[in-house]
Order: sequence, then C-alpha cells, then structure tokens
Amino acid sequence: SGIKKDLKNFGVEFDVWFSEKSLYEQNNLQEIIELLQQRGFLYEEKGALWLKSTDFGDEKDRVVIRENNVPTYLASDIVYHQNKYQRGFDKVIDIWGADHHGYIKRMKAATQALGYSENFLDVLIVQFVTLIKNGKEVGMSTRGGEFITLRDLIKEVGKDVARYFFLMRSYDSHTEFDLDVAKSQSMENPVYYIQYAYARICSIIKKAEEEGIKIDKNKEDNLHLLDKKEEIELIKKLSSLKEVVRKSALTWKPHLLTTYLYDLASSFHKYYTVYRVIAEDTELTKARLILIDCTRVVLLNALKILGISTPEIM
Repeated sequence: SGIKKDLKNFGVEFDVWFSEKSLYEQNNLQEIIELLQQRGFLYEEKGALWLKSTDFGDEKDRVVIRENNVPTYLASDIVYHQNKYQRGFDKVIDIWGADHHGYIKRMKAATQALGYSENFLDVLIVQFVTLIKNGKEVGMSTRGGEFITLRDLIKEVGKDVARYFFLMRSYDSHTEFDLDVAKSQSMENPVYYIQYAYARICSIIKKAEEEGIKIDKNKEDNLHLLDKKEEIELIKKLSSLKEVVRKSALTWKPHLLTTYLYDLASSFHKYYTVYRVIAEDTELTKARLILIDCTRVVLLNALKILGISTPEIM
C-alpha cells in the first residue's frame, strides 16, 4: 500500500502489519468479555458493560460495550493488546499523539484487569510538530483536508533531513520543523553540518594518502603529541559514544544521539579551523590523522544507527 511504501522510503519497516478487522473475525472480543467477567472486572449497568478501571487508578469506570451492543474503541484496544501478549511479548510500548493523554490510565487499567504486569504497557506521548515556512507556521487541518504528507515532506527535504529533524527533539517536546533550514545546503542545517564534517574528514585522509602519508593505527607512540585543548576535547567526546547510545536505548530517547552528533561535528569543525591536520611534522600529522579517522568512524556509526547516509563528497 501507499503507507508501506512511504514508510519504507523513510527508512521505517514494520515486521507485522495488523488489521483491526481481524480482531472481530476470530471472536476475540467475546473471549475478552468472558475473561474480564471471570476476573470480576466487568459489570453491567443501564444495558452497557463497564470495565472497573477505577480499581487500577482510573478516574472513573469505562464503557466497553455500549447499550446498543456496539463495542467502544477501548474494547478493540483491549483485544489488540491481548493479541500482543498472546504473541509472546512481555513489554508493549504504545506511541500516541498528545491529544490521547487522557486515555493512558484506562488502557493500563485494562491490561492489568487482564492479569498482565503493571509494567507490561508503557505509553509514550508524542507532542505535535509545527511546520515553518518563510518564517510562518504552515496551517494544517485534517478535517479541512489541509495537511502535508510524509511523502511530500521527503520529496521536499530528503529522507536524511526528515529523519534527523524528527529525531532532533525529545518525543515529549514540541518540535518546529523549519522547511527553509531543512532545505538549505549550509552550516545552518544540522544534517548538512554533520555530514559535511564526515565528508571533510574523508577528503583530508584522501589528500594525505595522495601525499604518501598513511594512517598506521597500530602505531600509537605518537598519540602523546595530541595535547592541544581542542584535541583533548575531541578525544573525550569520541570516548562517550558508547554511553550515549546505551542511554538513548534505555530511555527511548534517540535525540540524545542527534545532540551528541551535532556536538561532535562542532568540536571537529572548531578543531579543523584552528589546526592543520597535515602539518610539517610528519609524526604530528600521523597522530592527527588517527584522531580525525576515529572521528570519522564514530560519525559513521552514529549516523548509521539513526539511518542517515554518510556521503564522502559534498
């Protein structure tokens, strides 16, 4: 379908695509009703079936089946989460828009009513993104049919920029997506800024090789020559990649990695502005080549994790 193709072009692929319709075809809803009744968390009132969600900290009990026998959205969500549990998952992370914040307690209550652990379900509330063009907010309304699709966005700014800009801020922070900055081939564009650092390093290493200077990573006895403040700062930043990746994964905050990448690129650009990598002193040159090559490898690995390309020429 169009959605699958657009997401693939964005670098996002799902292992399973699930049809809500299938939830009702297998009589799963009736199984849920019977299970909740057996566990004592479902009762009838005024012709409707109610979930005792207040038993798990919700503000009020919630309707699962209306008096006209039509299931609520909550009913299908309960069935869907049971399906995930039955497929063997012990941790579910739901990603919802900011307008669904009030739905969290009832959904967590429902999973606990089914007998699942309190830690079975986590919900990430993602704040809205505002598109900015020519310094002004782009007005959008789904009801009015005014919106920009992901396909349009990728076509306008490219996959790399779109991915980075969406990952640039924490999911719980409001994001402004400036289309003019995103399209610019300048240092103002953070993606260009980072990729240019990578391409610049590749260019320096190539130039050194053309001059007959090769990087010998096995020879570390000249690394003591890297004693400038900017060099020490760069080395410290390089050594922190592992911890940044670990923290990003454990806290579900990839923006920690985008921030790290920008800071690393900034440290490199500052260093390159002040010092010549290919210097008159051959040993110093070799030491600096090792330093910038390590920077190249870290940039490569971090960008690869984020699904962003690493052009060697820009």
